[in-house]
Amino acid sequence: MEKESLHVGFIGLGIMGRSMSRNLHRAGFSVTVWNRTASRMEEAKAWGANTVGSPREVAAQSDVVITMVGDTPDVREVVEGPGGILAGAREGLILIDMSTISPDATRQMAARAAEKGVKMLDAPVSGGDVGAREGTLSIMVGGAEETLEKVKPLLEAMGENIVHCGPIGAGQTVKACNQIMCGLNLLGMVEALSFAKKAGVDLETMIQVTTRGAAGSWALANLAPRVVRGDLDPGFSVRFQQKDLRIVLEEADRMDLPLLGTAQVNQLLRSVQAYGGDDDGTQALVRVMERLGDIQVTPGE
Repeated sequence: MEKESLHVGFIGLGIMGRSMSRNLHRAGFSVTVWNRTASRMEEAKAWGANTVGSPREVAAQSDVVITMVGDTPDVREVVEGPGGILAGAREGLILIDMSTISPDATRQMAARAAEKGVKMLDAPVSGGDVGAREGTLSIMVGGAEETLEKVKPLLEAMGENIVHCGPIGAGQTVKACNQIMCGLNLLGMVEALSFAKKAGVDLETMIQVTTRGAAGSWALANLAPRVVRGDLDPGFSVRFQQKDLRIVLEEADRMDLPLLGTAQVNQLLRSVQAYGGDDDGTQALVRVMERLGDIQVTPGE
């Protein structure tokens, strides 16, 4: 597909989507956007996006439509609703859902899309707000390999590590695995900071040493320094991490698979939510450890 003739639709201009769509524009693609909150479309219009009034209109003007919205019901609404993508799609449209949703729901929507002659890929991402801004996301793709090859230049404008994981739904399954490990690494990072603080060790020194060894993780390298600065702003919010863990635990329940650590992280983050931290970054899990251990890891107010 030639960039000059390819029309790309993008639905969902949140923390991730606003940067991803702009990177497509910077790469030379014609981009048409829609977002439920209209003010975010004005921002996109300022950098050169076309704006329309519904997902249906996005589909009618596009060769490829990308969705990046919050949860399974949101994707269903923009894809299958009366003003949705399938209502405006013509045969041959490619739909790429880059949200993180249920693998089972993904397979259902792909079957519905196929009835309209629409090919679907699930392509959830990892890398947070930084990866979205810098175009360095990891992208986990499920669906037909030949469809992936057609749209690979688009994905390469948004990410560096693009992996075909298997048939439709496989991308979401691998993303669920990613979120299991993110949750457990997050807990390990918070416990290590709490341990160091209680023992009187300098936190920045501890982070510097451990990130270079076997204990190193994305959470330790990226979130621990934020905690030490007292920065609990969201690169990825507690609300969305909990949504992802709910998907994981629902799938695990369907498979009769016990996930003890994941369930514990889910419950600890529920405590963050109970204290009003729904929209904080996931590193706000440190607040739970501060309450449980009667310590002050983040800078005092």
